[in-house]
Amino acid sequence: MAFDTILVANRGEIAARVIRSARDLGLRTVAVYTTADERAPHVALAHQAVWIGEGPVGDSYLDADRILAAARETGAGAIHPGYGFLSENADFASAVAAAGLTFVGPDPQAIRAMGNKAGAKRLMIAAGVPCVPGYEGEDQSDEALIRAAQDIGYPLMVKAAAGGGGRGMRLVQEPADLPKALASARSEAANAFGSDELILEKAIIEPRHVEIQVFADAHGNVIHLGERDCSVQRRHQKVVEEAPCPVMTPELRARMGAAAVEAARAVNYRGAGTVEFLLDASGAFYFLEMNTRLQVEHPVTEMVTGLDLVAMQIAVAQGAPLPLAQEEVRFDGHAIEVRLYAEDPANGYLPVTGPVDLWRPAQGPGIRVDAGIVQGQEISPFYDPMLAKIIAHGPTRQAARARLIKAVEDSVLLGTVTNAAFLAAVLRHEKFAAGVATTGFLDQVYPDGFPVGETHPQDAALAVAALMQHDRDAALARAGYVSADQLGWSSAPLLPRGLTLLAGDARIDATASATRDGWRVGVGAEQYEIELATEGNDLRARINGRKVEAVAHIDGDTVQLAVGAARHKFRRLRAGAQDEAHAGGGRVTAPMPGLVLAIEVAQGQAVTKGDTLAVLEAMKMQHQITASVAGVVTEVRVATGQQLASGEVMIEIEEEA
Repeated sequence: MAFDTILVANRGEIAARVIRSARDLGLRTVAVYTTADERAPHVALAHQAVWIGEGPVGDSYLDADRILAAARETGAGAIHPGYGFLSENADFASAVAAAGLTFVGPDPQAIRAMGNKAGAKRLMIAAGVPCVPGYEGEDQSDEALIRAAQDIGYPLMVKAAAGGGGRGMRLVQEPADLPKALASARSEAANAFGSDELILEKAIIEPRHVEIQVFADAHGNVIHLGERDCSVQRRHQKVVEEAPCPVMTPELRARMGAAAVEAARAVNYRGAGTVEFLLDASGAFYFLEMNTRLQVEHPVTEMVTGLDLVAMQIAVAQGAPLPLAQEEVRFDGHAIEVRLYAEDPANGYLPVTGPVDLWRPAQGPGIRVDAGIVQGQEISPFYDPMLAKIIAHGPTRQAARARLIKAVEDSVLLGTVTNAAFLAAVLRHEKFAAGVATTGFLDQVYPDGFPVGETHPQDAALAVAALMQHDRDAALARAGYVSADQLGWSSAPLLPRGLTLLAGDARIDATASATRDGWRVGVGAEQYEIELATEGNDLRARINGRKVEAVAHIDGDTVQLAVGAARHKFRRLRAGAQDEAHAGGGRVTAPMPGLVLAIEVAQGQAVTKGDTLAVLEAMKMQHQITASVAGVVTEVRVATGQQLASGEVMIEIEEEA
């Protein structure tokens, strides 16, 4: 079991996270990377890095042969799989052992036992762990599943037996909706996990999602490290996680912890694992699944226990006993984590790609940012859109929440679109602040999705002032010395200069003129007197006497601003330039790079607004492409199996008059 070199078979923030702990332990580290990831931070952090493919996961991070070849090439004695990719692949764990290497994780038998939801549920029932009523039978025909659904009752959940993360999962309210849900869940499950096996479960309406962190060694010791509340979810994917759970009591923690430990013992578990439960308002809880790996949200447990879970994983893999007993586990304060995604909440949370023009993570007491990006990097369409995790710890829940809101605002990423404003809004919401959010929280608060915020004239005015000052500073650098008291001076009154900004679909007409103290900017009917000081990307402004701080990135005629949690992008429209207006609603374009899985319409077909036109797979999820107008399909310009670039025209619709 002894090893001095460890290969991390992953990418992004978790690869960087594992490499840091391994280096702290004195181990040599090996990263694997693709062409798309060659500038990623995990590559720079490792002692050695091995190229394993161009970009697509099937030919790189999911290719076990390439991973094992990289381990042989570098003399690695162990492989840490991180999470996702091959982390819960029992065949990969077996291949690692067969190659004479140490797999930093549980035995293949435990992965296999818990990796299939149907089999895991049968095991848990036998072990006396409370389970949700459902169907986990071998007969996977539609007829068998429909009969089982009648016995279970509605609403119910359709779930992929082999996976997690919300993929292959559908909520079904009525019997008529079940056949379509089965078909789409099978398709998504097969694409994500290589298995289309499904289970059914009675839907527990608006429970909390509470998971228990367990740890076991090879000497028969199994403990739990408390719980995490992961109830704030969108499409069954976690958005906010915290420890401890706001409604947890010592007695309930003891019962849930004991059930989680029994679940681990039932499969002779070793290493870090998570047993997930649904907790209802009465205090009853039901086994959901066991993740046989480190979780994305493990930092909140680390911050309240003071333990390094990755270091514990490595120690257990080397044969060491657990460093503490159950009675020695201590909890200190409260920790909350949010996931920063490359996605557009105002556009149905669709994942996006784009450059990282500026990345500056928050710093401060109780703040931790685990990131998988570096400034200058390009966000690829091949991988999960999570870019970073922002975590805050405090003596109380409210202290941690306040710190986290500020940390979300201060973690500035400009270039691609992110969910920063959405995260801050969730953390500020009164229901989350009160600790009463359940898994239904986001659907209740944002039933129509996260609202599109209008650009405030003051933000546009600040962008104008930043552009004007940037232009002036560039001109002064070319002109030579000009004294400060001459800036903004003229022997004759100067007429305000007119300019036009584009902010997404919006066209903003503005005027600007220099003053002795800064700039006078007009946006619509509003007038702003702006004093502006810049230091690098930092803007310190006084706007109509009110202090405003922002972060800016200016490139030519484009200025991006971070003001609080809001992120804005403005482009100056030069005289004679074409306004790049979006195509009319009858032209349907790919909202992101992706693979066409299905075309649902044909030329000449009539469609109404909201009809599904096609299904696009991108960033490991399926996305319904819908009609934004009613009309007749005049042309289908793509085919099933085609890889599309963002903005590529897919379908043309002649809009109804």
